[in-house]
Amino acid sequence: MPTRKPQRRREFGTVRKLPSGRWQARYLGPDGQRHKAPETFATKTDAQDWLNLVRADIERDHWRDPDAGAINFEKYALRWVEERGLAPTTVDRYDGLLRLHLLPAFGGKDLDEITPPSVRTWRAERLKATGATTVAKSYRLLKAILQTAVDDDLLRTNPCRIKGAGREEADERPTATVEQVFDLADAMGPRWRLMVLLGAFASLRPEELAELRRRSVDLDECSLRITHASPELTNGRRVTGDPKSRAGKRTVYLPDFLLPELRRHVQWFAEKEPDGLLFVGEKGAPFRRSTFGRKWRKARTKVGLPDNFRFYDLRHTGNTLAADTGAKLKDLMVRAGQSSERAQLIYQHSTARHQRKLAQGIDAEVRERLGEAPPGVRRSAREA
Repeated sequence: MPTRKPQRRREFGTVRKLPSGRWQARYLGPDGQRHKAPETFATKTDAQDWLNLVRADIERDHWRDPDAGAINFEKYALRWVEERGLAPTTVDRYDGLLRLHLLPAFGGKDLDEITPPSVRTWRAERLKATGATTVAKSYRLLKAILQTAVDDDLLRTNPCRIKGAGREEADERPTATVEQVFDLADAMGPRWRLMVLLGAFASLRPEELAELRRRSVDLDECSLRITHASPELTNGRRVTGDPKSRAGKRTVYLPDFLLPELRRHVQWFAEKEPDGLLFVGEKGAPFRRSTFGRKWRKARTKVGLPDNFRFYDLRHTGNTLAADTGAKLKDLMVRAGQSSERAQLIYQHSTARHQRKLAQGIDAEVRERLGEAPPGVRRSAREA
C-alpha cells in the first residue's frame, strides 16, 4: 500500500515577479480585502519572508489594516476637536493652535504619513519661529490627536516621541508692587479703576470681572460672590458659563480699604438694573477686551511696567500678598478659585523682601527658644 505524502501547508499570499525584475507580495487580509506590500523586494525569498511576518501578525491578532491611516490629518483633527465636548474657550485655543501651527505642516498629510522625523523637524522649525510655550502647547495637542488615532487602530504607534517636548517652562511672570497697582488704577481712570484693584487685591480673573453684577456685591460683608464667567473668544464673542474650574464658584472677601471704592463704583458706573453688570464701557456696552486693551497698554507704559505685563498678572500680586499673611495653602486656593496646589504655587513669588521676612522670623524663633533678648548674646544648646 503506497504511503501518502504529507500535505504541504498552504502558502499564505502570493508573490510575483514584475517586469522591473523586482518581486511583489500580495495577500488576502482578515477584512476580506486584498492588500499588497508597501514596497517591492529584490528577491522572491524577501517577498515570502515579508508575507510570513504578516501571517504571524494575523495569527497573533496583531494585524492592522495597512490603509487604515490613509485619512487626512486636517479632517481627523477637526473632527477630534468637535467630538470632545470641550468648553468654548478650549475649542477657541485649539482652533488657533491648529490653524497657526499644526495644519500648515500636517494639514495636507495622511495620518500614516506623519513620522517621528517629520514631527522633530516641525518642532525645530516652530521653535525658531515662535515661543517655546506655544510650541509645547501645539506639541501636546498634536500628540493627543495622534494618540486617539492609535486608540482608533488607525496608527500602530504615536510618532510624537520627543521627551519633554510638551512640558512648558515659561519664565516667571512679572509682578507689580502695591504702589504700581494703585498707579495703574489711577492711570486707567475712574471707570476702570475698581477692575484693576479687584484684579490684584481680590485675585479675580478678567472673565470673572466681566460677569460681575450688582447681585454679586454684598456691601455689608464687603464681599463678592463669583458664580459665572464670560471669557471673550478670539472672534470677539463672549461665552457666559461656569468659572474656569469647579473651585471658581466662591465668595471673595475684600480688604476693607476697597469698600469705599466698591460703593463709589456701584453708584457711579454699574448698570442700574438689579441684575446689571458691574463693569460696562462709556457707551454702556459690556466690557470688551479690545477697548480695554488700548487703555491698559497706555496705563502700563505710563506706570513703567514691562510690555509683557498682562492684566492677568495682577493676580500674582494679590496671591503673593495673601500668602504673606501666613494663610494656609487651602485658604489661598479657595480665594483664588484654584483646584490644584500647583496652580496656586505659580502665583506666589519669593522676593528679597519675603526672604528677609523669613530670615527675621527664623531669628525671632531662635531667640525665643534660646531665651536670648539682646543681639550677640548666645547660650549653648545644652543650656537651652
